[in-house]
Amino acid sequence: MDSINFNTDETVEVPPPLNGLECSGADFRKVKIHPDHWYPVAWSRELKAGKTLAVRFAGDPIVLVRPKAGAASSAVFALENRCAHRQVPLDAGVVTGCAIRCHYHGWTYNSEGACTDVPYLGKGKLPNGVRAYPCREEAGLILIFAGDPALATPESFPALGGAADPAYKTRRFGRKVACHYSFMHENLMDMNHQYMHRRIMGQVRPRYLGRRMGEDWLEVQYTFARTAGKQPLGETAIFGGKRTAEANDRDVMTIRTEYPYQTLSILPAGGEEPIFKLWICYTPLDLEQKTIRTFGFISIHRPKNLAGRAALQAAWPVLVLFTERIFKEDRFIVEAEQQAHDRQGGNWNQEVFPVIRELGGLLARNGLPLKA
Repeated sequence: MDSINFNTDETVEVPPPLNGLECSGADFRKVKIHPDHWYPVAWSRELKAGKTLAVRFAGDPIVLVRPKAGAASSAVFALENRCAHRQVPLDAGVVTGCAIRCHYHGWTYNSEGACTDVPYLGKGKLPNGVRAYPCREEAGLILIFAGDPALATPESFPALGGAADPAYKTRRFGRKVACHYSFMHENLMDMNHQYMHRRIMGQVRPRYLGRRMGEDWLEVQYTFARTAGKQPLGETAIFGGKRTAEANDRDVMTIRTEYPYQTLSILPAGGEEPIFKLWICYTPLDLEQKTIRTFGFISIHRPKNLAGRAALQAAWPVLVLFTERIFKEDRFIVEAEQQAHDRQGGNWNQEVFPVIRELGGLLARNGLPLKA
């Protein structure tokens, strides 16, 4: 696969799409996300010991179960949220040991989805159970594998940015957003939309450096120049102080879609490791996949000295407010895009940025194929 090398020393003209991998005539807004990946469905804090939690993935009801403390296994497990008997939701049931008992007739299912007990039936006549989903809990996040369970290998589990790295202080965030996941991928990848954030960020001019891509990934780099306004306090919190215009224009932002996840990192001028990392995933909730739940980690590199760490801790509320304001504006605009798509009945966009055309092709290739 051909690629374009990044060059951080000079402005690079935006070339045409690579190898014709831009989006074809198909409406990729209707392409459903591929289930053969790990997807977050809840935060760990939402599921207490000995309790259940009802979640959804692409319209499928799922129940998460956390065994009580002291059970043979305390690992969270995930099942279809239905009893095989009368199809009532299992999340209303009772957690007993490492199993869930339906609240209607007491049918009991283990972490593999097998029916292990029907109180009024002999043990030799137990019926079939329900589907179990591979499930993992990492860095305060509960993820399931909704596709072929044979593909749920340790190698397929995603790296979660800086969430598990003690060198970074991490904030967990997420919201429901009423749009197709493709709008979120575009919003993060295309930094030409900084004009929308002018009241928060000031006037910022992005400079495109180049991109590389493969069959299931696309990476783009930018630097930024401030043309008007002051550096916002949230940005000051990220960098641990004010940045000069010259330094800002040499800080390199790298954004990567590695299907189905996205990451963003900022390498400061002269730095050896990113000062900012973001990992984010968009889990579809409904069958049409026009509503998603975002799950993300924002990680800031901890200063090595005590004074710097104290300053980061003091500035943390400012950073939280800053990122929430940015996300609020992004949420408004992608929901407006979805509403326009629904009203028009298709994708009418006149996209001129080749990177975004390539991104559409990537999402279409790696999602579930459109039915004829």
